[in-house]
Amino acid sequence: MPATAVFIDGGYLNAVLKREFNSVRIDYRVLVNQIVGDERLLRAYYYHCPPFQSAPPTQDERRRVSEMDAFFSQLRRLPRFEVRLGKLARYYDATGKPVYKQKRVDILMGVELVLLAVKQRIGRAALITGDSDLLPAVEIARNERATVSQRAMGRLRRAYTDRHVGAVGEDFLSSLRAAK
Repeated sequence: MPATAVFIDGGYLNAVLKREFNSVRIDYRVLVNQIVGDERLLRAYYYHCPPFQSAPPTQDERRRVSEMDAFFSQLRRLPRFEVRLGKLARYYDATGKPVYKQKRVDILMGVELVLLAVKQRIGRAALITGDSDLLPAVEIARNERATVSQRAMGRLRRAYTDRHVGAVGEDFLSSLRAAK
């Protein structure tokens, strides 16, 4: 039986945890096991960005980076977990307020999904994301006969349709509740 890979957009998951669960910490191993069930797990990929650091970094920026590095290290110690890091870019809006945006995370996730599908390393991919930028990668993975399911909520979920992603109706919140 082909393996399953789980792709987690850490920024998206953090936003869901903050909005729906008051930023509760979860057990990522339990979350992935809830998603994979009895299937064989190839790997769980966690994508995120380290916090922004100015030059020179402030004390608060150093603290946030240190905490995030410790979290990434914990994830890397879990069996079959990989951490892929993008970059957090800072921009300023028209009022001069800083705006932070993840860079490279979507492309890292999309490329990995496509490569695993094309090499037939996976039969199923489970995406925890709400980003419609991945739809071209999802289409390619499906053309390579991989089943792709997605866990998202609200308006971000509507970007994915049954045409693009199977099993859209799966209960993402119940998986998160089990992982608390």
